[in-house]
Amino acid sequence: MTHAPTPGAPHAPTPGAPHAATSGTPHVSTSGTPHAATPGAPEAPAPGAPHAATPGAPHAPGPTVRHATTADLDAMVDLHSRARATYYRGRIPDALLDAPAERERWRAGWQRGLERPDATVLCAERDGAIVGIASYRREDGAPADTVKLFQFHVDPDHWRAGIGTVLHRACVADWQAAGTATAHLEVYWHNQRARAFYTRHGWQPDTSRRPAPDATHLDLILPLSPAAAR
Repeated sequence: MTHAPTPGAPHAPTPGAPHAATSGTPHVSTSGTPHAATPGAPEAPAPGAPHAATPGAPHAPGPTVRHATTADLDAMVDLHSRARATYYRGRIPDALLDAPAERERWRAGWQRGLERPDATVLCAERDGAIVGIASYRREDGAPADTVKLFQFHVDPDHWRAGIGTVLHRACVADWQAAGTATAHLEVYWHNQRARAFYTRHGWQPDTSRRPAPDATHLDLILPLSPAAAR
């Protein structure tokens, strides 16, 4: 969905660095055991409005969310590349999307994220396939009770299937369990799908970081504690 990612989610300025909702949402097991998501959790088209299923369509099982490993790296990079292409194609040179060197740059970034002890990388899995990825950590120099969602992406072939919502809930549950007060992310201005997703899930413009006239990304904030919401 942290750029955030997704339904065309946020895209991080720092490659692969980990780049968000309510209490009681599932917490990701640190043991790496997949965590069961609510089956068929909807990706709401509007606040409170459920996603309508196609009459007669088979009910797809809900995804599970787990910690990613280096064995997932190639699948994660492939998903990230296809997700980025959906909202950057036509706005940046194709070489920045399709060149093998660019893919290797992002692969190295995700590898660093997996290796950082202070970073968390999650993947959503359905029927044995990775369909969503997220990466987050405290930004260098930021307050201890904050987190930044550096990457959040959903496989474009699985949009509108509730993947982003389940993955976002897992992120937020983890942050709340850690006592995090505020989450941040940067979302590409032209990625309207991602911006709508984050708005539905409680994110709001960060008024402390007003964008420059030539900014390409919008800073968003998600209060996670009563004090942060004031």
